[in-house]
Amino acid sequence: MQTKPASTSTAARNAAVLQQLPFADREDYESVKRGLIASYKGEIKAADGRVVWNMQAYDFLQADKSPDTVNPSLWRQAQLNANAGLFQVTDRLYQVRGLDLANMTIIEGSKGLIIIDPLMTTETARAALELYYQHRPKKPVVAVIYSHSHIDHFGGVRGVVDEADVKAGKVKIYAPAGFMEEAVSENVFAGTAMLRRGQYQGGSLLPRGEHAHVDTGIGKGTPQGGTVTLIAPTVLLTKHYETHRIDGLDIEFQLTPGTEAPAEMNLYLPQLKALCMAENATHTMHNILTPRGALVRDAKAWGKYIDDSLVRYGDKATVLFAQHNWPTWGGERIRTMLADQRDMYTFLNDRTLHLLNQGLTPMEIAEAMQKLPGELETKWSTRGYYGTLSHNSRAVYQRYLGFYDANPASLNPLSPVEAGKRYVEALGGAANVLKLMRSAMDKGDYRWAVQLGNHLVFAEPENREARAAQADTLEQLGYQAESSLWRNIYLSGAAELRNGVQAQKGMRSTVDLVKALEPGMFFDFMAVRLDSNKAVGHDMALNWVFSDLKKPFALTLRNGVLTYREGSKHAKADATITMSKATLDRINLRQIDLPAAIKQGEIKIEGNGQKLGELMGMLATFSPSFNIVTP
Repeated sequence: MQTKPASTSTAARNAAVLQQLPFADREDYESVKRGLIASYKGEIKAADGRVVWNMQAYDFLQADKSPDTVNPSLWRQAQLNANAGLFQVTDRLYQVRGLDLANMTIIEGSKGLIIIDPLMTTETARAALELYYQHRPKKPVVAVIYSHSHIDHFGGVRGVVDEADVKAGKVKIYAPAGFMEEAVSENVFAGTAMLRRGQYQGGSLLPRGEHAHVDTGIGKGTPQGGTVTLIAPTVLLTKHYETHRIDGLDIEFQLTPGTEAPAEMNLYLPQLKALCMAENATHTMHNILTPRGALVRDAKAWGKYIDDSLVRYGDKATVLFAQHNWPTWGGERIRTMLADQRDMYTFLNDRTLHLLNQGLTPMEIAEAMQKLPGELETKWSTRGYYGTLSHNSRAVYQRYLGFYDANPASLNPLSPVEAGKRYVEALGGAANVLKLMRSAMDKGDYRWAVQLGNHLVFAEPENREARAAQADTLEQLGYQAESSLWRNIYLSGAAELRNGVQAQKGMRSTVDLVKALEPGMFFDFMAVRLDSNKAVGHDMALNWVFSDLKKPFALTLRNGVLTYREGSKHAKADATITMSKATLDRINLRQIDLPAAIKQGEIKIEGNGQKLGELMGMLATFSPSFNIVTP
């Protein structure tokens, strides 16, 4: 990948960070290695030989001095997250860290193993369990716990358990209430856009190195081309606090809905005096709204649930571990970390509300919230390696007031292309805009340069000088960023301006996610895929019956809008379609197409069969390769 060195202003800005933060504090370097049983530096491959995970790619982080192209604070976090291997956290409790974005926690029960969060892919999960078995007794897995509904915490489940054992009752799977709906819907309804935006957030298309991807704040990165799976939970936790005895160990579950995930829970193991904070308290500021996109999280509730954990477990726990980063040992340190994390998320909520109630707009609030209050600003575990004050304050604003900043000029702005053309004309043409950009870059004023460049690129997307200058500007902003996500986003934009949009190795097989789609969710997604421009004038009423579920659906296409009623039938339908849910899954997985399923008798149609063909012909197929930094 074409890259350029850090500019003089970027190098000076990064060097200044070394004087602003307590780099002499090496406590985290000791904690991250504590309990190490076996380091991991290898590759993890799929069955066809493709490399899914490669820790050797991060060997460049062994250099003590941070390069000019990486913010020293981020370099420190990247070094810490590069400690991969099997670790003993406390008696009977182990973690495999650095073999995926998340951690796999393994608890030794009376007869078998309890696994918390089996990573994102079967390949990495299987490798993690194999690493454990190389150094510990080979007991069977008797329970799996999904701490929350994000894919890096459940996708590798088939790498550690067989679904037949789950169905036979040999393995139980625990999850918070609402898990299945949230796990499936997040990866389907806006899945294509999230995947594309996630490429930027995680820097998945960037090479590993000091000029490109170094970290993601909560871990190294995401597996490439692995196999994502899902087995439905057998036990759902529904009470605010709920205790279950699992293979001889008591585990108290604390539900924390609406925090880092819509369905999430913390865990406390009283016999081990160990507190698992899931992804609610890690060694970084998290996101109230991720750059890839998601539902806006509730910072106020987040802080409150952490305080509940502090009150309930703060005087009991001797170790705190999470499903990202490294553990914290000792009662006083645990209480301090929980209090810091509570204060941070509460500040994000309350300070944003304080400023918005004075009439400040989202960007004005972001500019006003440059630092955390008091000692929080210099605590390593509250630095913005993953979330940022700027992004999070705007997310809180959005949660309460929406995206509109109340200025009438913002009600109906021009599109980026049309605005770009007018700005370039007003500024004296493309050559003059380039001159202004380069002047700003020479002064280190990259935020202004990138705004000028964006207008120019959208006005003249084929202007090679404009694209090159904008790439140079984004690159320097990436080199300066303390947030791993901002770095990845800036550098991904620079790479695509120089090289165009590159195809990504996607996760292999989403069979389990497709099968987990309830029929209603399938019709919801069908409505999302419907091209309303094509659908206008093609009104129809269809009855759709799933023979194996004994459940009918009444679909109505009217005014280019598709709606449905569950458990109902139209009295006068244009057609009735009867099939099994299994056939629907095969169609969604492209294992069989609609005509073939009809021909083979897997789909039966009564009435006007052409109506179904019409409907299917109006559905769009989304591609995760749309432009971002160009029109």
